[in-house]
Amino acid sequence: MSNVVPLRARRAPETTAREAAAVVSDLVAIAEQLHDVGARTAALGRPQAETERSVQMLLDAVTAVERALDAITDGGDYTPF
Repeated sequence: MSNVVPLRARRAPETTAREAAAVVSDLVAIAEQLHDVGARTAALGRPQAETERSVQMLLDAVTAVERALDAITDGGDYTPF
């Protein structure tokens, strides 16, 4: 699987704002789900080293999602319309 995302030409501003708002909403939901999964993973009763690695990977994923949100929202200052 490739990490390369093809770039598209910019669309009309109203379409872009709606798309950006949808992406922001999706990313916030994903971050919340990752936090929940991390908490549930910690409670599985697996060996400590395995649990720590799993939770750390999930927290790294949350950080990546938060960075994506910062990039899309210009550092958190987001007004879609």
